[in-house]
Parts: sequence; structure tokens; C-alpha cells
Amino acid sequence: MSREDPDVIDSVEKAFRLLQAFSAEHPTVTVSEAAQLTGLTRATARRILLTFVRLGFAEAVGREFRLTPHVLRLGYGYLNSQPVAERAQPHMRALADKVLESCSMATLDEGEIVYLARVPAARSMSITLSVGSRLPAYPTSMGRVLLAALPPEQLQAYLDGSELRKLTPHTIDDADALRVELDQVRQQGYAVVDGEREEGVRSAAAPVRDASGAVIAAINVSANAARVSLRSLREEVVPHVVATADAISRDIGFGGTRVVS
Repeated sequence: MSREDPDVIDSVEKAFRLLQAFSAEHPTVTVSEAAQLTGLTRATARRILLTFVRLGFAEAVGREFRLTPHVLRLGYGYLNSQPVAERAQPHMRALADKVLESCSMATLDEGEIVYLARVPAARSMSITLSVGSRLPAYPTSMGRVLLAALPPEQLQAYLDGSELRKLTPHTIDDADALRVELDQVRQQGYAVVDGEREEGVRSAAAPVRDASGAVIAAINVSANAARVSLRSLREEVVPHVVATADAISRDIGFGGTRVVS
């Protein structure tokens, strides 16, 4: 990468590439596995892993390496620098109490949504999500709100480079159909998704804007389809979600108002 951009430090890029190789599927890696997952040489992967150990970001257990809690400093550094998640919590708690369902906030990161905050419902659903959880954007209500806010060229790049897989029989997996759906989300100011990422789960989301009016996050309410009808979600839940998103936006400096169509 440094050969393509003289301002990029190649060794730092490789280190972060290896850091991202750790996941739920790969909680531990050997040197060989790290090299295979990242495309790095074994020698480079070994040196980076040993550097992680020296800095306290990883520990070695036999031939395997795993991350330590020290790595959470990286994620919390981002969260602590973003006032929106903290400011949103009281509004989200009030929303969850009002509709008796869970409420979440997420932002967009390279075609996925990343959870910034979550308030579970008293009657918890089967989905286990927490701060830092990642989901594909296209079949989720928050993802569609965030994708709909992208500039046209960025949205086109996303559609051209994404594999839209059919996760359930209801998932929109066609780029043209998704574009039509995103156009509607943009016009009406909210998104409703019915069982597209997981059957039996419905959700409604609305955008959160910063002082400039840019969409920086989305909040949603998720509900079990057996408990909340699609009509009830649209007519009773959506207005509360939009109003809460607007209240959070105003709390962080946005001065505009919206009307649910």
C-alpha cells in the first residue's frame, strides 16, 4: 500500500490488517493461520503478533495467539470521542420503555453497520447484540437508513462491490430493487424491514443527524413478528422512532425538523 500512497506506512497497514483477522470465527490464530488470513508472509505475521504481545494487545498460549482486553482501548477511544452514543442513551431508554421493545444505534462501516449503543427490552428477544456487533447493512433497517444517506457515487460503489445474499426468503438481493427501496427510505425519512435478515424479526429505523445535517448514525426498534404486526410497526412504532431520532439530532446540534410521510 505504501508504494501506492507515499503517505501510508506499510507496516502499520499490515498490523491493522492482522488485528482484524481476529474474529468470532478466529478467536485465536497461529502464525500460519495469521499469514493465511491476511496474505502476509509467515515471518511478517510472526513479528507483528510478537509486537502485539510486547505491547499488551495479545498473549501467546502455546503456538496460538489471542487478543487481550487491552485492545478494547482502540474501540472505546472511538466511542469516547463520539458524543452521540452517550447523548442518545436517555432518549433510547425512553423509547424502549414507551414501545416495550429493544432500541439500538449504529453507524456505517464499509458495508456493515456497527452497533454504538443498545437498550434491550425487558422482554428480551433471542437476538444477542451488543456494542461493537456488526451486521450487513443491506438487509437491516438501520443499514438502509445509512445507505440511503450516502452520496450517489458512494452508494453506487457499495452496490457494485457488495454481494447481496438472500439470508431469508424475504431478503432483497437484487441491486436494482435495493436501490428502489433506498430511494423510498430517503424520501419518507425512515426504513422498515420485515424478516429480511432473520425471519420473525421486524424493525423500524430513522436517521440521526449532526449539526451540519449529515446522517452520522441511525436508531431502530426491533420486535418479534409474532408480537408486533407490520401495520402496528408502521403506524404506532415508526412515529416514535422518528421523533426519538430527531430529539437525539437536536441534542447534538441539528436544528432541522422532519415529518413522517
